[in-house]
Amino acid sequence: MDNKTIACISTPLGTGAICIIRISGSKCLEIAKKVFFCKTQDLQPRYLYLGDFIYKDVKDKCLMVHFKAPLSYTGENMVEFQCHGGEFLAEKILQALLDCGAVLAENGEFSKRAFLNGKLTLDKAEGIIDVINATSEAELKAGYRMLKGDLKNEVGKFQKILTDCLAELEVTLDYPEHDDEEITLNSAKKILSSLYQQITNLLQTSNTGKIIKHGLNIAIIGKPNVGKSSLLNALIGENRAIVTNIAGTTRDTITETISFNGMKFNFIDTAGIRESEDIVEKIGIERSKQSINESDIVLVVLDSSTDLQEEDKILLDLTKNEKRIILINKTDLNQKENNNYINNLQNNKCLKNNEIILEISALKKQNIEKIKEVIFNKIIDNKMDASALILTNIRQTNNLKIVQQTLNEAIEATDNKTVDIVAFLVRRVWEELGKITGETEIESVIDEIFSKFCLGK
Repeated sequence: MDNKTIACISTPLGTGAICIIRISGSKCLEIAKKVFFCKTQDLQPRYLYLGDFIYKDVKDKCLMVHFKAPLSYTGENMVEFQCHGGEFLAEKILQALLDCGAVLAENGEFSKRAFLNGKLTLDKAEGIIDVINATSEAELKAGYRMLKGDLKNEVGKFQKILTDCLAELEVTLDYPEHDDEEITLNSAKKILSSLYQQITNLLQTSNTGKIIKHGLNIAIIGKPNVGKSSLLNALIGENRAIVTNIAGTTRDTITETISFNGMKFNFIDTAGIRESEDIVEKIGIERSKQSINESDIVLVVLDSSTDLQEEDKILLDLTKNEKRIILINKTDLNQKENNNYINNLQNNKCLKNNEIILEISALKKQNIEKIKEVIFNKIIDNKMDASALILTNIRQTNNLKIVQQTLNEAIEATDNKTVDIVAFLVRRVWEELGKITGETEIESVIDEIFSKFCLGK
């Protein structure tokens, strides 16, 4: 453990009511007493003292609290100053602490010390990052569950199962005359197969976790002038995209994000798909097609004020294998007497079974909220519990995939290998699980994780 005493500003820089500067290390109280003065010099841990910060030309009325190891965030002695929230003042106070013997903390160094001192596991540290960076309710809930140790507890249960299984295998290895190897291997296979299913179930949450963390990508596509840009503006509640009656106005993709029922929806307005000789428009059309492939859901916009056209049929064919919603737009306009879009779509065999179809008016904002509800209830799954344990971290997901693969090797080994080989594979599974919490993780991975933290955390 590095014995340097580190210091940093822990609140965002800028003007505000207060600013917190923290120091951690064996000399933090010694440094604090050089600059902080109050009525008593007997500073008790976990008490908040009002006093004066004085060092050369730096002066402020502030609060100070001292945490004695190991009862602190880092597990070391810590001091926090709560000073007035001026950016210039905070920088001056930090510099005073550095002049008195502290060194500037690196990104995430407080949390890294907490991990190295056994106050924090890697999965909890990543939960902290997720909570800090959360931009939706679902993401915040998922991060909090990680932070409070739900994944650590689940990994602990898995490791306990492996430990018990390994104990049975070791008994057979140590006392072969008292245990039947075939019976032991059959028992291990049942235990490991059950664990394999539990890990598979947890891994399946990573698809939901990806949506929670990055949002649902929703491409809005259609031929020119069907109302895609008007629809985007209606969905996000502001005039973000340019709307004209000139075909081909949108030349590039525009992405806007909103939150709906705690989930992030990333709406992507695309260039109208049609045959074009305009080189810029052609580039936009290719990007539109790329957006279709990269989206989770496609909103296919059709114009109910005109007859079903060949361009519409091409678009419907282009998206037939995608998860999509058909939006029949411009229902506020007078339609031709026999212009029944749904019948035309059915007659032309453009629809899939149980196709989701909504009649809307982007201009009049009719059924706009219904689109969001359908996406959430029909597409995402209204039974999804964002507060349940969900994998949102790619490192943890990749570790679990390795666990799953190694576990499968161990299960197969129970059929054609000896007890010692199965025991070896079970130990490997246990160690791979330990990488999720940091029990068996290598230093380079630890450094990478904590480098993602902001200064002062």
